[in-house]
Amino acid sequence: MTPIRFGIVTISDRSWHGERMDLSGPALVKAVTEQGWEVTRTAIVPDDVEKIQEVLTSWVDAGETDVILTTGGTGFGPHDVTPEATQAVIQRPAPGLAEAMRTASLRITPHAMLSRAIAGIRAHTLIVNLPGSPSAAVENLAVLLPVVPHAVQLLRDEPSAEAGHRKS
Repeated sequence: MTPIRFGIVTISDRSWHGERMDLSGPALVKAVTEQGWEVTRTAIVPDDVEKIQEVLTSWVDAGETDVILTTGGTGFGPHDVTPEATQAVIQRPAPGLAEAMRTASLRITPHAMLSRAIAGIRAHTLIVNLPGSPSAAVENLAVLLPVVPHAVQLLRDEPSAEAGHRKS
């Protein structure tokens, strides 16, 4: 299988303006590369629906990513618009991923109930919203790690993707 290619987008007004160092993006880059996967793109964007949508659609259209991870902007704050921006660009939802992340996170903190993160597919790319905290972003990514290779095989329409399915 060709290496899985990731894009990582940090969504934060403060990091965008240089007021706060981005720690979540680099933590996700480290977690992804430790799996032997590639990070082909990274960016920091403000909490702005149009700017988030622009990055997501342009990265998918460029065809250089299999998975795009966003970090930040998934809570209840007035500037938290990542789910809305993501919802506008995905073509097919993948609610099981967000449900699994919230379920696992509830074992760590009741604040997981406040996550509005979503996941979905645009063309052949999986887009997943992760929390803005570096530790929470990596913890949520860890929930997805077991299914990412198979998800990418399915999105790439690889014949080998069906090998892992049970025969009835």
